[in-house]
Amino acid sequence: MMTMEFTREQREAIDAPFEPSLEIAGPSRSGKSTALRARAERYARETGDSFLAANHPCELIELARAVLDAAGTPVHILDLIDARRTFALCAQPLFDLTMPQIRSGEIDPEVAALRSPQWFLDAAYRLIRKLRDGGVDPQAFLDKSLAGATGFYANPPNFADAKLIAATKDAYRDSLDVTPQELGRQYRREVDLVKILHHLYKSYVASIDASDAVCASDAIARALERLRERPELAALARARFSHVFVDEMQEATPVQRALLDAIYGAPLRNVTFAGDAKAATSRFRGARPDIALAGAERTIALTHAPPPAALEIHRSKTLADEAAFVAERVREEIERGVPPGEIALLFRSCADVQVYLDALLDRNIPAVPAGDVNVFADRRALDALALLWNVWDPFRHEWLLRTLSGKALALSDASLAALCAEPPDLQTALFALDIEQAPTERASRWNPKRDIRLGWNVLRGDADLSLNDTARARVARFRALRAGWVRAMNALPLPAFIRGVWAEGLARDGPPESARARAQQYVLQQVFHRLLRLHRERPGATLGDLLEDVAERSESDCESCEATSDPSFVQLLSIDAARGRSFAMVAIPDARAGSFPRWYVPDSFLWSPTLGMVPRENAGGVRASRTAKFTYYLYRTKARDAYNAQERIAFEYALSRARACVLVTAHGSPTRGITAPEFLEELRRRR
Repeated sequence: MMTMEFTREQREAIDAPFEPSLEIAGPSRSGKSTALRARAERYARETGDSFLAANHPCELIELARAVLDAAGTPVHILDLIDARRTFALCAQPLFDLTMPQIRSGEIDPEVAALRSPQWFLDAAYRLIRKLRDGGVDPQAFLDKSLAGATGFYANPPNFADAKLIAATKDAYRDSLDVTPQELGRQYRREVDLVKILHHLYKSYVASIDASDAVCASDAIARALERLRERPELAALARARFSHVFVDEMQEATPVQRALLDAIYGAPLRNVTFAGDAKAATSRFRGARPDIALAGAERTIALTHAPPPAALEIHRSKTLADEAAFVAERVREEIERGVPPGEIALLFRSCADVQVYLDALLDRNIPAVPAGDVNVFADRRALDALALLWNVWDPFRHEWLLRTLSGKALALSDASLAALCAEPPDLQTALFALDIEQAPTERASRWNPKRDIRLGWNVLRGDADLSLNDTARARVARFRALRAGWVRAMNALPLPAFIRGVWAEGLARDGPPESARARAQQYVLQQVFHRLLRLHRERPGATLGDLLEDVAERSESDCESCEATSDPSFVQLLSIDAARGRSFAMVAIPDARAGSFPRWYVPDSFLWSPTLGMVPRENAGGVRASRTAKFTYYLYRTKARDAYNAQERIAFEYALSRARACVLVTAHGSPTRGITAPEFLEELRRRR
C-alpha cells in the first residue's frame, strides 16, 4: 500500500488526524475505498489499537455484538430466513382466527391482503423489517398509522383533480370515484389492517426479546435499547473498537447510523466513513443517505475522475443471440490477454442469469454468479441435494426421480414409467422381506401404494424385470451405492459422508478441468459449506432436518452467494455484489425495461410516517380493486419516478465499474420507455 501513488486529495484524507470524524466523499471510482483502506492501515501501524473496518454498513453488526457482550447478553445472529420463521409463528394465531382482537370482534379480519395468506405474510415481514431498520417501534408505528389515517380521511384530497386523473392508468381510475360512505368504509378497513400489523409487530418484538438468537437489525435495535438503559456500555464498546472505518456509508439505514451516534457521540468522533449520496441504490430497502452521511466534523471531497471506459452498445433479436454475443466478446477480451477475473457481467439481479452463464460455459469460459443468487436453486446444487434426499428418505419421489433421470443414471422415460408402475410379478411384492419400513404418514389417495411404489421398486428391485439390461444394471448399481451410503450416514461425520455420496453418485458436468466441471465444483463447494454452517448452527439436527431447511431456503429470495476470489473465473454479479470493485471489462446484459431497470411493483401495503398505512387492494363487495388512498399516494409521492431514478443510479454505478471498456446489451424491440426507461436507448441517444 505504501508504494501506491495517491492523488493529493487521497493523501490528505489518509494523513488527516484520527480523532475528529472524517467523511471521504466523491463520485464513483474517485478512490474513496482506496483512501479509506490506506487510512485504516495507517491507524493500525501508528496506534496498534483495535478498530473495525467495515466494507459495508451491514458489518456494523459487530458494534452491536460488542455492546451486547459488554451488557452480558450476547446474541447469536440469525439470517433473514430464520427470522422470518419466527415471524411466521407469531402470525399463526391470525391465520387460525384465534387472535384475541378477532375473537372479541374488535378487528374485522376481512382485509383484502389476508385473502392470500402467504403474500400477506411476506409483505408484512418486509414492512416490519423496514420499520426495524428505520428505528420505528411498534407503538410509534401504531400512533403514526392511526394519526395518518385520521388526518387523511378527515380531510381527503380532491380525487377529481385533473392532474391526478391524468396520472392514473385507465384501469385504476375507478378507484378515484368514491363517495364519503365508501371512504368511511376504507378507513375502517385500514384501521383494522393497522391493528393487525401492530399486533404482529409487537408479538414479533416480544418473541425476539425473549431469545438470544436474532437477526442483524434486531440485534442493533437491542443494542440501542441497552445503550439507552446503560450509557456506560458505549465506553466499553469504544474500548473494543477505538476507531471505526465504514465504506459505502450511503447504504446505511437509520438504526445503523443511530448505533454509531450512540457509541461515538453526536457529532461523531473517531469515525471515518466514505460514501456518495448519488450512488445510493438501496433507498427502497431502507437506506437513508441524507441521515447516514451527515454529522462528520470534516469532509474531504475527492474530485479526481478516471477517464470513462470505451462504450459499446448492442441489441440482438433474441435472448439467445444476446447471450452468445456477450460470451463472444468476453472470449475476445480473454484472447487479448485480459484475465478472466478482470471481466464481470453486471445485472440488477442475478436471480435468473442462467442463459448468459451457459453461453460462457459453452465456450469453455469458467464463470460463476454471485450476489442475490440462490445457490440452493442451482441445477447442480439440486442434483447434489437429491442424492442426500435419496439416502434419508427414498420415498420423496420428486428427488428420486431427479436422480434417476439425471446424468449419472440417465434412465429413459420408458424406464421411469416402468419403475412407477406395479411390479410385473405381484407375488414378488407379496412375499418379499421388507428391508426397510415405508413411512407411515403418507397422503391418502385412491391407491394407497402410490406413494411408495417407486421407492420400493428401486430399493427392492420389484420392477427390474420390466427394465432393459442397461437400465437394470444402472438401477442395481444405484441400489448398491445407496446401501453403502446408508451405512456411511450412520458411521461417518457429516462432512465425510456428504463428500463420499457426491463423489460416488454425481456425474461430472463436463470433461475434467473444463469450464463446466470447474463451475460445478465451485457450486458444490458453496453448497457444502452452507450445509456445514447450518449444521453448526443446529448441532442436534438430523440430515433430514438440514434438507428440509435447505428445501425452504431454495424458494426464498433472502439467500445470497459471495463473490469468488479465484481470478480464473468470470463473474456474473448483482450491482450490490460489485460495490467497491472495478474491472478491466464490464458487460451489462439485458439492459431493457423490466430487467434493468426492473418494473416498479408496489407491495400489498405501503407505510408513510405522515399518511400512515397505504393499503393497495380494496376489500368487500366494491367495484374498484385499488383503494383511493393508494392511487393518491402513488401520484403524490411519484413513487414510480423515484424508483426509476434509483434504478438509473444503479445503472450509472454499473457503468462506472469498468476501467477500459464497457458493453451494454439488450434483446428484442425497445418499449416506449413510459413505465420504465430504456437505458440502452438512452445511452445510444447520448453518444
